[in-house]
Amino acid sequence: MRGIFSVLVLLVLNVVALGQSQTPVDSIFTEGIPVQTISNPELEEMSGMAVSRKHPNIWYTHTDSGGEPIVYFLDMEGDLLGEITLKGIKNRDWEDMAIGPGPEGENYIYVAEIGDNLAVHSEIMVYRFVEPEKLNEKIEVEPEVAKLVYPGGARDSESLIVDPVDGRIYLVSKRDKKNTLYSFSQEAFKKEGVTQLEEHHQFSFSSSTAADISADGSQVLIKNYFAIYHWTREKGQMLVEALKAAPKQLSYVPEPQGEAIAFEPSGKNFFTISEKRFSVVPVLYRYQAKD
Repeated sequence: MRGIFSVLVLLVLNVVALGQSQTPVDSIFTEGIPVQTISNPELEEMSGMAVSRKHPNIWYTHTDSGGEPIVYFLDMEGDLLGEITLKGIKNRDWEDMAIGPGPEGENYIYVAEIGDNLAVHSEIMVYRFVEPEKLNEKIEVEPEVAKLVYPGGARDSESLIVDPVDGRIYLVSKRDKKNTLYSFSQEAFKKEGVTQLEEHHQFSFSSSTAADISADGSQVLIKNYFAIYHWTREKGQMLVEALKAAPKQLSYVPEPQGEAIAFEPSGKNFFTISEKRFSVVPVLYRYQAKD
């Protein structure tokens, strides 16, 4: 019965996705290609992902509310290779992660403590640490912390973008009717107190669950439960201005609870993965740019 129920759930998701999609689907990327099923019980609640900039065929992930304060790393076959523990940190509700620039040009891993379903937390946090040069099975790091507040009160968010051009960090809200783009600068990691986010732009969609930007800053993805949206950015263009344009909508394989998306470094592929829901085991999907 569980297998039949899982199939029914996926059929419903496909119908809902078709009903929600009002924008014609663009064919600049292929449909999602299954890469691997992730059956490890430690990783049933994956809600963020990032593809390594230093280590070929390695990707990072984390679990969400109540999980361990750990960034896991896997190969493209779905095998868990090791974990990075963030010392002195709790996982209240980690919802997304990214790789982007930090001080002195190093690649940093950013982890976003931004989930807030009931909008009750007075502060949210983003953590950062240098992407390790060597990936041992067990690694511990002491991350830097940016403490943040929204203008106008608490919000829920699940989407993080770190701009590789100027290092600015962006969040996208989730539960408002039109999701809102916010940002803060790298200076927040050096500040003792809290930093108020800057509000920029409202999108035409809601329920954003993940986001990423390509390593060269020329492409942006934001997804919700029903669609993947894609923007291109001209050289020299501010990211906020690029995101004010109408996005293209890409093909999306509906997932039971898809809350993670990430470009690989060349920008020619991106990946999605879901949390486990309705007994549907997460599948890593690859979307490939068409020539």
